[in-house]
Amino acid sequence: MPFFRRDGIRGIQADMNKSHETSTQKISRQAQSLSTQLQNLREQMYPPEARKSLKSFSSRETAALLGIAESTLRQMSLDGESAIPARQDNGRRVYTLSQINQLRRYLAEKRPQDALRFLPQRRDGEKLQILTVANFKGGSAKTTTALHLSHYLALSGLRILVVDLDPQASLSAMFGYQPEFDVEDGQTLYGALRYDDERVPVRDVIRKSYFDGIDIIPGNLELMEYEHETPQAIMSGRSRGQGIFFRRIKTALLEVEGDYDVVIIDAPPQLGYLTLGAIFAATGMLITVHPAMLDVASMNQFLAMTSDMLSVIEEAGGTMDHDFIHYVLTRHNPHDGPQVNIVTLLRSLFGDDVLAAVVVETTAIASAGLEKKSLYEMPRGSMVRDTLIRAIDSVDAVNSEILAHIQTAWGRT
Repeated sequence: MPFFRRDGIRGIQADMNKSHETSTQKISRQAQSLSTQLQNLREQMYPPEARKSLKSFSSRETAALLGIAESTLRQMSLDGESAIPARQDNGRRVYTLSQINQLRRYLAEKRPQDALRFLPQRRDGEKLQILTVANFKGGSAKTTTALHLSHYLALSGLRILVVDLDPQASLSAMFGYQPEFDVEDGQTLYGALRYDDERVPVRDVIRKSYFDGIDIIPGNLELMEYEHETPQAIMSGRSRGQGIFFRRIKTALLEVEGDYDVVIIDAPPQLGYLTLGAIFAATGMLITVHPAMLDVASMNQFLAMTSDMLSVIEEAGGTMDHDFIHYVLTRHNPHDGPQVNIVTLLRSLFGDDVLAAVVVETTAIASAGLEKKSLYEMPRGSMVRDTLIRAIDSVDAVNSEILAHIQTAWGRT
């Protein structure tokens, strides 16, 4: 009789048990195994408390964000004005984003004639901007667009609320939340949308993020409950009037209207009740599109279905109030002939609704994503300098154009 080591026997028994698994059991086991490994990786990346933190900014970067000369910033530090930076071992001054925002408020008060430049938050009479980032097609960089836009606007001094409506919760993961570990029942936007007595104020599901100026409502699979419950609510009469399904997201967000300048919603990659609610709530829509034929064909279906569904909403008394709808070209290779042709086609059809700036295809965004970071979080020495600069310049151009549309909606020139 052959001799088996005890661990070998256990391995054989485990394999036998696996062979009798149903498909449901197998997928559940693999999901749990992967989830545990992801949690372990996160704890290795962000020890000891397993939470993300934002890098500090050099004097040069801080001066650029504030729009002042570096020498002015240095003199303010020497004079002890406002935030006092930390010193690195090499003697260089570095600022946290919280300190940069403190400097913004100080400069706005000290130079009232330039207050709007230093502190560009919305004023009385300027409505909350709710931007929904949407598309059907995977790979259109919807989540990446929402992430970089939120970081850019926060670095510009605006108060941002990020809402992850995608049950896959990729945006939440980029902000350091592993959905199945960090987001419990009732802690997504579903908690503020549900149709029963367990519904909570939206403020109860908002969290502070590690990125000063950005709060987040994370997502997880719980969001699918809204898709399942809404048809039942419609049939039972619980979804009507001000509580009708397509108004619920907007109603919830307006509860915290005074706390933010811009809300950025990462919509699910399908046209369900959540996406329709996000589109109805929006003051602006950003439709991401990779300029390839299959992606554009998918977007065409998205537009056709959205048009049909929005017509139904309008017939039910829902009035759309979008300040702008723009197409954001992502992962564009300007040296790819077919892509260039598609970009030309889209511009000829949609004109100025296609943003002039494009996000170029680059390994820098993918490399940052592996570390669950945006380009704005990457240290200068983390990748080839020219690659990082080109990528940031591309993303900056798109985000600054979006910011200009926001400011136009606020009535600013």
